[in-house]
Amino acid sequence: MNEVKRPKKPLIFYYAIALIILLVLNLFTVPWLAQRQVQEVDYGTFIQMAEDQDLGLVEVQETENQIVFTNKDQTAIYKTGMLPDPDLTQRLNDSGAQFSGQIIEQANPIISFLISWVLPIVIFIAIGQYMSKKLMQRAGGPNAMSFGKSNAKVYVKSSEGIKFSDVAGEDEAKENLSEIVDYLHNPNKYKEVGAAMPKGILLVGPPGTGKTMLAKAVAGESNVPFFSMSGSEFVEMFVGMGAAKVRDLFKQAKEKAPCIVFIDEIDAIGKKREGNISGNDEREQTLNQLLTEMDGFEENSGVIILAATNRPESLDPALTRPGRFDRRVPVELPDLQGRAEILKVHAKKVKIAGDVDFEKVARMASGASGAELANIVNEAALRAVRAGRKSVTQADLEESIEVVIAGYQKKNAILTDKEKLIVAYHETGHALVAALQTHSAPVQKITIVPRTSGALGYTMQVDEGNHYLMSQEELENKIATLTGGRAAEELVFHSASTGASNDIEQATKLARAMITRYGMSEDFDMVALETVNNQYLGGDASLACSAETQTKIDQQVVELVKEQHQKALQLLQENRRKLDEISKYLYEKETITGDEFMAVLNA
Repeated sequence: MNEVKRPKKPLIFYYAIALIILLVLNLFTVPWLAQRQVQEVDYGTFIQMAEDQDLGLVEVQETENQIVFTNKDQTAIYKTGMLPDPDLTQRLNDSGAQFSGQIIEQANPIISFLISWVLPIVIFIAIGQYMSKKLMQRAGGPNAMSFGKSNAKVYVKSSEGIKFSDVAGEDEAKENLSEIVDYLHNPNKYKEVGAAMPKGILLVGPPGTGKTMLAKAVAGESNVPFFSMSGSEFVEMFVGMGAAKVRDLFKQAKEKAPCIVFIDEIDAIGKKREGNISGNDEREQTLNQLLTEMDGFEENSGVIILAATNRPESLDPALTRPGRFDRRVPVELPDLQGRAEILKVHAKKVKIAGDVDFEKVARMASGASGAELANIVNEAALRAVRAGRKSVTQADLEESIEVVIAGYQKKNAILTDKEKLIVAYHETGHALVAALQTHSAPVQKITIVPRTSGALGYTMQVDEGNHYLMSQEELENKIATLTGGRAAEELVFHSASTGASNDIEQATKLARAMITRYGMSEDFDMVALETVNNQYLGGDASLACSAETQTKIDQQVVELVKEQHQKALQLLQENRRKLDEISKYLYEKETITGDEFMAVLNA
């Protein structure tokens, strides 16, 4: 549900409220307070003051049947009721009193000062406080007006923090960071040799690989103050405030040196400076201040900077040079052994059955990051709870991999018999083409159960071990496998469906990469025609060639995909009987394992 927010009121609304309050005070409160200063006396006192010629101003209010008068000095106001007195006019003339149409009822000077000056000031201050509070809420919370003060969180030594033993799959990164911790514990060992620790260490890698967790592990292992701050927290709405926050952060760090300062997502303030002339750019001033603090004229000893980013190519070269960030620590996706270790670390938090094979689960989760592996273990635990079991089984972990990759099973998605048969032949085409080719990953599972990701079925292939390089033949076989689903539909139903859209996209992308990036084209040889941007955030590529060359690239991509498509079609034609047999078996079972698939194939 979308939250319905009340519209924000303009500032003129609050000024109107203040004006109305002041008018109400003038109309009601001030006369009421002033009226309380009038002293009520008897008629005899009025006559006596007249005879003593002690009257100042006199007002006869016949409608209210009273007389209001002041003393000679007009420092006090009195009132009395009227009595039948025919000599009243003559008595007032003899007393020297002055007749007035209206006596201004003067209040006490202190009360008058409070009402006239203090009360309006108090009202305006209250309204100003309220409006400033509203402005702070709109500008980013109570810290929006704390100009120049950094909001860095300071961590101290804790027995319950994350340690290096809680981080798996990143042995090289842990080795680099453990050296920093050892230096902080035993600095003399390094000073004897003359070695100095790097001033800055930059953690780079895809999202979810554990960069922030490694920083937390450093905080848990070291016995020194640890300052943690996000790069976006330096970005302020006023020019110069971000630079002031940087100064304040390093001032605190120098006071508590030796210490570690961790800046997460440093690309928020460390982007490359462009050539435009704008001397009032807040982000650029913040970056300049950070450069000065890290390696400026003033020595910055005892403060080690840790920073994390998944966009290292966007950082300013002045920030990444030696002397500021001396060491770059890549935190890449874990390999097979790393994935198994990460699964074991996260499995300590849940109850695991004794027959779980983490190596097999790690092979099935090829390409998964540490965060995705943690999610896989949690999804498996949730599945075990839904099934009423007290521990997580191998089947739970394998199913959770499919949940993370393709989503949950769509139990309300009912395919027609024809659609179900088309999907069965489509997925069998993928699996059969993969099995009939060499250098292809073995088939692990085939299913035609629809998933929430939109897939009506999928074929899972799992490599037996680590795979760091792929030959041209392997890439071509992979393209042929991707076209196998459409080839099976064309061979059996003599038509094409929309189910191959994702296969077409992957095959085209792979064929283009072979020609433009991997140098697997006879015409272009080893010429890079494409550059990759944001390698850790999707790896978007952009062509770097002329329009004529782009046309040739498109032609070769079409020829390459078409060639592998014909290859897949020929393989399926030669094994049509196996295609029909496995497809019907899959149609009945809906989900079969790789062993069942190979058993039918080799029967």
